[in-house]
Amino acid sequence: MWRGPATNVHFVLPADVADPGSPSGGNVYDLRVGGGLHQIAVAGDWPRPSDAGALRQALAGIPDGEVVLLDGLVSCGVPEVVVPHARRLKLAVLVHLPLADETGLDPVTAHELDVAERQVLHAAAAVIATSPTAAHGIKTRHGLKHVHVVVPGTDPAPQATGTDGRTNLLCVASITPRKGQDVLVRALQRTNHDWRLTCVGPHSPFLREIPRDDRVSFPGPLVGEALTSAYVNADLFVLASRNETYGMVVTEALAHGLPVIASSVPDALQDGGLLLPPADENAFEAALTRWFEDRRFRAALRVRAARRRATLSTWDESTQDLRRALASLPP
Repeated sequence: MWRGPATNVHFVLPADVADPGSPSGGNVYDLRVGGGLHQIAVAGDWPRPSDAGALRQALAGIPDGEVVLLDGLVSCGVPEVVVPHARRLKLAVLVHLPLADETGLDPVTAHELDVAERQVLHAAAAVIATSPTAAHGIKTRHGLKHVHVVVPGTDPAPQATGTDGRTNLLCVASITPRKGQDVLVRALQRTNHDWRLTCVGPHSPFLREIPRDDRVSFPGPLVGEALTSAYVNADLFVLASRNETYGMVVTEALAHGLPVIASSVPDALQDGGLLLPPADENAFEAALTRWFEDRRFRAALRVRAARRRATLSTWDESTQDLRRALASLPP
């Protein structure tokens, strides 16, 4: 629950943030840190909507001098809507992922999004990132002097018990090019071992580009007890992301004491597992082969996961960090 200053804080976020069919890390983050704020959900095909009327109307309805936290997905692509309000509102922008970093964008679109995002971030009174690595990247990319860091929290979770301790693998991520399920499946297919992989997450057309294999299942998004069960019954968590700003699913796995092999998640993983180069199929093949063949390696990853589990931050800590960032806005 939010325990902020008396000033009303308005949180403008995507309309689908609470959609159970879209349980992304960004949506979960917004809901958890935004509890207690005045949430304003705006519909649109973000980040480049054909009609930004919902955002335009939402900002126009906020009184002068109020604090407004904007999710970067709904704000960074439309500077013509957001920037004029910087003169009368205290704007803070939460950047989950720089818009131009989404996998699959053509160079022209990526450049246009980068320029638009820079305009919005320079107009804002504060910029917030979800990891130290992401904050450094945003500062370097857009020439900003300071970016606040508010890392995601975790909830206490039951210990993973797994199956045989080796063969049941779990990946939790939207089925998109950026999450790298294609890299993961190809790497597994090159190992000469028994395995099963469950890829939990919303489907997309990218599903057709992932190699077909009877050992891989795609149950779609899971929430609540079904998602907890998937973590508890896994032996190893794997994520082959090409790009992440944090990687909340990694800390969720670690909260269950689950060993992790992943890429692009240095801040979430820390020393809690094995970090590999992004999109490196050979590296994943080698690491997974070692996992299947080396009992001591498996034991070492379990120990590292248990140690990291004990140091994970909570959502209350995340909320307090956000409160401090917003409280630092100039009067």
